[in-house]
Amino acid sequence: MGFEEEYKVFMNAHLEARSGERLRRLEEGHNQAEMLFLKQVWWPSFSHFRYLHPEYEVDDFKDGKRYLDFAYIRPAIRICLEIDGYGPHLKNISRWQFSDNLERQNQLVIDGWTVIRFSYDQVKEHPRRCQQILQQVIGRWLGDEIDQPSLSIVEKEVIRLAIRKGEAISPKEVQKYLELSDKPVKKVLSLLVDKKLLIPASGTKRVCTYRLGNQVKQAI
Repeated sequence: MGFEEEYKVFMNAHLEARSGERLRRLEEGHNQAEMLFLKQVWWPSFSHFRYLHPEYEVDDFKDGKRYLDFAYIRPAIRICLEIDGYGPHLKNISRWQFSDNLERQNQLVIDGWTVIRFSYDQVKEHPRRCQQILQQVIGRWLGDEIDQPSLSIVEKEVIRLAIRKGEAISPKEVQKYLELSDKPVKKVLSLLVDKKLLIPASGTKRVCTYRLGNQVKQAI
């Protein structure tokens, strides 16, 4: 299915699973900015919504509740994703509110969350850069999630490099990263293409760059 169909399934599943304040927050808090983030940043990066939770409830450091725009949660991984709009209310924020917002973010970090913030303008005008940042931060945690017993240590390192970079990699980058010469690097890249973990991204007779295959994108 494409984005529209998967988005409806994703949202309906979370709406049906919630009640009370959690349901209200999802209905009212998930708006244009959050949907644009999913459409222009998240979906092109991963083509699924697994492990992603919209308007996710967490305990507030003042013994209350607060809601994250999105939470990406897997074993030992908790990533908070916030999409910040820019409007008149930001100009009118008090010094106390400004300090309180910083303290709330600090508490998330203390509680083990990785916090990533995008502005609405970034999501709208520079989605590719946002995709790269998202892939890099998730790839940093998920380099070991590629369950391929047949992969060598060198092959796994190339996949980790591609995930962390979030865009196409070149043979020269791989050479520098692995500290290997041209011939063994070409061999490992060819093997990863055969296994459909990498796909040629540019070049005709001679491949110049490689990008992650769908098998890897779906795994993360």
